[in-house]
Amino acid sequence: MADRLTKIYTRSGDAGLTGLANGERVAKTDARIEACGTIDETNSSLGLILSDPGLPSAVRDSLTRIQDELFDLGAELALPGHGAISPESVLRLENELDDFNSALPPLKDFILPGGSPSAAACHLARTTCRRAERRVWTLAETADVNPELLKYVNRLSDLLFVIARVLARQEGSTEILWRSGHR
Repeated sequence: MADRLTKIYTRSGDAGLTGLANGERVAKTDARIEACGTIDETNSSLGLILSDPGLPSAVRDSLTRIQDELFDLGAELALPGHGAISPESVLRLENELDDFNSALPPLKDFILPGGSPSAAACHLARTTCRRAERRVWTLAETADVNPELLKYVNRLSDLLFVIARVLARQEGSTEILWRSGHR
């Protein structure tokens, strides 16, 4: 593979424009760029979780694969008409969600983000993913977006919620239950 980034700065974005993968120049505030950026933020949030050397291997394997898929998803957003996320991608997330959730006690109350450092980082990734989902839906109001991509981002935030619960338990923490009106 040839060197792809021989120079990190190009100065081509100094006027508020950036390039899509097809060479088209768009505003850095374009809905497509917003969607790509928040997917990138989600991926970076997963990197924070993955920096924990004590992660269970099933969680590490899942999040590592998802990071690759988020790059594919970002490429799909950056190249209009390109498809990368398939129904199988969504099904894989659903199966992992079911597998991780099957070992957890039923949820009877709302829980607050936290519980342990890794669980809190996973909750942060979940909320970043929800923002990414909103940005992709904003894009979908004016452009064609693969419906499977929309489903994928929705399932991913659900999976991150369940993984946060798994990590809280794995790290010996209890989930912090929401108490309405608590002062």
